[in-house]
Amino acid sequence: MTNTPQTGGASAVRRSPTQEITIHTDTRDILANARRDTEKLKLDDYFIVDVDSHHVEQDSWPEIAEYLDSPVIRDSAREMMKNWPRASHVALFNNQPGLTMQDVSGRIKHQASLAEETPGTQSGSERDVVLLRRAMDAMSIDIQVVFPQPMLEIGLHPQPEIATALLQAYNRWFTTEVLPREPRIKTMLGLPFEDPQACLETIEEHAGKPGVIGFLVTSQRHAGVHQNAYMPVYKALEERGLPLGFHAGPNLADSMTGTMNKFLSAHAMSFVTCNMMHLTNWVINGIPERFPGLKTIWIESGLAWIPFMMQRLDHEYLMRQSDAPLLTKPPSHYMREMYYTTQPLEWTDTKLLKATFEAMDAPNTLMYSSDWPHWDFDVPGRIARLPFLDEQAKRNILGATAQKVFNL
Repeated sequence: MTNTPQTGGASAVRRSPTQEITIHTDTRDILANARRDTEKLKLDDYFIVDVDSHHVEQDSWPEIAEYLDSPVIRDSAREMMKNWPRASHVALFNNQPGLTMQDVSGRIKHQASLAEETPGTQSGSERDVVLLRRAMDAMSIDIQVVFPQPMLEIGLHPQPEIATALLQAYNRWFTTEVLPREPRIKTMLGLPFEDPQACLETIEEHAGKPGVIGFLVTSQRHAGVHQNAYMPVYKALEERGLPLGFHAGPNLADSMTGTMNKFLSAHAMSFVTCNMMHLTNWVINGIPERFPGLKTIWIESGLAWIPFMMQRLDHEYLMRQSDAPLLTKPPSHYMREMYYTTQPLEWTDTKLLKATFEAMDAPNTLMYSSDWPHWDFDVPGRIARLPFLDEQAKRNILGATAQKVFNL
């Protein structure tokens, strides 16, 4: 589909080659190759939904902090920002050491910072919308589902009540300041999973707001998603027809990744194992049987782990069905009824990737995601160029399945 022209959109892409990318380089120049790719593959003719992209919420942290409900917590944030200037974008937050290595010691400039000019913007939310429009238009994306970045680690916050307060403030800021500015931007709001009652209140407050198309659990956390306290949360989402996503995130300091000495190693494992843990609890404890109408999405873990989990869980289940009395079929069958996002697409062996697509029924369960502006983002052409997909499968993955899942 052809996108409606927007201020700072694809029409403003500069055709001259970019000689050097810095933190000030325009998004449209960084994505100039993606735009040429889009035109060559005629991706403007596709309906494309990007189910996972990000903005840097810490750029707007002083604005977000003003949405904190508790006057005590809000005052604490203000005082941190006032008395420690470096805290102006991290007050009350939990930052993991080592995550700054994502930009490879500053060599991947757009990961380090998007410091490009956005003339006419007066607030962080206005700037976010301009940057998101530039990326959408460059990649021919019709709908972009946007998540925060550092808050993907919020489940590891040492103070659960602060984590809950920060998520609630962010959700109110995003639905008030960002979503009304651009109808092509959507979101799945993060649930304050530390507090099941606060999750219910979040759903009640935001379900039905324009642009809110589901809710999200940040997967880096030490919580059993099968605990009975969460059953009313799942029921509330099922009754409203709203999907629940589990978004993977990094962890460089748990009992496994803490033994690793390279960012590559921790990144390769931590984004997968957190969702592997939650999916195992989800399936083996029969959550899909208890809430058959709840659509579940596993986000930013890639795809290579899926056939492994299907085989491993089926093997264990067939030998020990008494541990999973609610199941009426093997675990892999439930996995094929859930949904997954493409990024990062592990395309190092075409035969293995094709077998993974077949195992998971990708034409009906897989949804495109870019993960822009992260260092390992994937453009829509990655899907359009897969040699083993027919035209309908490409259209499903790029947008039609998401259109169905989110009732777009």
